[in-house]
This record gives sequence, structure tokens and C-alpha cells, in this order.
Amino acid sequence: MNNELLAVVEHMERERGISRETLLTAIESAVLGAAKKSVSPAQELRIVIDRKTYDFKAFAQVTVVEKVTLPHDEISLTEAKRRDPEAKLGDVMEIEVTPRNFGRIAAQTAKQAILHRIRQAERDMTFEEYKDRIHDIVSGTVRRFERSDVILDLGRCEAVLSGRERVPTEEYQVGDRIRAMIVEVDNKPQGTLILLSRSHPDFVKRLFELEVSEIADKTVEIRAIAREAGFRTKVAVTSNDDKVDPVGACVGLRGTRVKNIVRELSGEKIDIVRWSDDVKTFVTNALAPAKLVRMVIDEDTRTITIIVDSDQLSLAIGKKGQNARLTAKLTGWKIDIQKDEADIGFEEKVAKAVAKLAQTEGIGEENAELLVASGFLTLEGILAAELEDLVAVEGMTPETAAEIRAAAESAFEKQEPSY
Repeated sequence: MNNELLAVVEHMERERGISRETLLTAIESAVLGAAKKSVSPAQELRIVIDRKTYDFKAFAQVTVVEKVTLPHDEISLTEAKRRDPEAKLGDVMEIEVTPRNFGRIAAQTAKQAILHRIRQAERDMTFEEYKDRIHDIVSGTVRRFERSDVILDLGRCEAVLSGRERVPTEEYQVGDRIRAMIVEVDNKPQGTLILLSRSHPDFVKRLFELEVSEIADKTVEIRAIAREAGFRTKVAVTSNDDKVDPVGACVGLRGTRVKNIVRELSGEKIDIVRWSDDVKTFVTNALAPAKLVRMVIDEDTRTITIIVDSDQLSLAIGKKGQNARLTAKLTGWKIDIQKDEADIGFEEKVAKAVAKLAQTEGIGEENAELLVASGFLTLEGILAAELEDLVAVEGMTPETAAEIRAAAESAFEKQEPSY
């Protein structure tokens, strides 16, 4: 019995998880190349490892002829009948051609090839295991860092959490146990490449599917998701059962379900929004708890202009515009949030009037402030006044008043439509 080969196979089967038959088949294929050099130049050569003794045997196909001229490819009729009484001229038969000490010679010659085939078998097994697991969540241990990439040990293989798929607010240490979603599996010559992500919106979606049983059984459905990884995520949900509240199901009793997901995302805020086919209702839900005064929808440009009270403006827009951006991503509409003009204070109205007049060529900011302070808030107001009224403005010279009047006339003419 070839005890050395048996020990190697058992070790690989136990430590690497590769089946014994897969290993033996790979070794037979690897040894074949070496056997053609050391056994014979026969073209049809086959290597077999006895599954009981683990000894190597070599078999070659030969043609039965009357007189042998090619010893490696032919066999005499007499010798063929000795092996098989029914053999006849022209038959092709397989005979054993294992030379003495072939097991040792083949093993030495094919050592590197065997290791290569074993590694290939491991890569194929890894690829087969993970190729159909795109969007699955896996857990791994941080093994090392390669620039901004994090290399995770998944147990039987490694995976890469690239810099662009990391959450910018998260830091990892070697030995940390983290979860991530598989986004790509590629069978490359150097090994199976498994790419992971923690910043992808679908990572949050998969966490909800794992945490919320109603989503897993399709009672509650995630219709849309918008995310700024590490900061905030909006999830739009709907229910296929009138008796099930989709938002309540996702939040869980005392918020336990959503809290578990927030904990996994290192404190990232999550807004669970009720989906609606009516865009006004959907946008209102997405911007909650901000209270909206009115909404104007432009179907052509897919823009929604939202008017809010001044004390609701910052809440509706969110920190650095985040709430408005995520709402736009979630709904697929451009969101323009404005303050209600009727809610603007006196000082803000004055500032707005000054800014508008200052934009008029020939007036400027300094003159605009003088005009607004004297009650001239618009171009129409300037044109309706007499020149003497403009001269009477404190700090205004007749020459400047004339220039302002001319500038107002020119600007007003440009505003008038032509036919």
C-alpha cells in the first residue's frame, strides 16, 4: 500500500475540505503528464490509482497485429490471445504497462503538478460555493490591510472589502469580526476573487430581510431604498396584507428590530417610510417629520417644489441637505424645498429686495440699499416715481438718480416678452 499518498490525501481531505475522490482524480490527471515521459511514448495512456491500495498503475491502448513494428502502440496476436482468448487482428485493447518503481518515480516527477491541481481543485470548490451567493451576507475576520482594502478571512477562503465599498465612518482592526455583502465572485487564474461591500444600499436591504420575518416571507416589501453610507438611509416599505403595518413590522416591538440593524451599521440613522403610489403622499412621508405647506409638481422636468414654513426649512432640508437628497433618490424626483414667502420676516424681505435690485445692471448694491430704505422695492416702483422723487432719496445725486432711472427702464424692457 502507498501509505505516503494515503496520508497526503487524508490530510487534504481533513484540513482543506476537498473530497477524496476529487483529490485522487486530480492526482491521476497530474501524474499522466509525467508518466508519458517515464513510462512510454504510447499515445493513449491512462493512469489509475487503486482506491484500496493507493498504488499507481499505468494502462496503454495497443493494436493487435500479426507482427509488431511499433512496440509502444502494437501487440502481437499471440500475446493478445494470451491475455484475451477472443482477441483478433485489428482489435484495440488496453494493457497494463506499469514499470517497476513507477509509484516513486511518478510521485517525485509530478509533485509540483499535484500541488497545482490540488490548489486548482480548492479554487474551483470555492468558486462553486460562492458563485450563486451574490447579495448574500457573510461574516469574516479582518486578516490584514492592503492600502485601503480590508482582507477578510471567511474560513476556507479570503475576501476583499475594497476601499470604495467601505463605510467612511468605520474603522477596523486586525481580528475584528464584521459582516458584509457579496457583490462579485470572479474565478481568476490566481484564485477565486470575492468582493464584499458594507456601503451598498442592498446591504441594508439584506439586513432587513434577515431581521424582519415579514419581509422574508414577502408580507412586507421594500419598494425603494436610498443611502448615504455611514450617515443615513431611507427605506420605503409597503404591505401585501392589510392587517400588517409595514412600518411597525420593520421597527419591531419597542424598536428592537431596527435597533439591531442600526447597531450593525455602527449607528447609521434609518428612516422607515411608508410607500405610496401617489407621489405627493410618498414625498410627504419621506420628508416627515417636517410639515409641508404646499407642493407643486412639474411632470415635464420631474421636479417637485415644496413650500415650508421658515421653522420647518432646516428640518425638511436636513443636515447639509441630506434629507432632501435622500428623498430625491428614494422617490426618483428632483426635490426643491423653499421657504414660504408669506412667512418671511421684515428684515428678510428687505434683504431680498436689496439683492434683487442689486442684480440690475447699472444700480449696484449700495444704490439698491438707498432705494429700498426709501421705499423703492422693485423696478416697477422706480419707473412709477418721478425723477425728483429719486433725487430726494438721501445720499442720491441727480446724476446717479438719472442713471438708475435709465438702468431700470433698460432692465424692464428686457423683461417684457417680444412677439
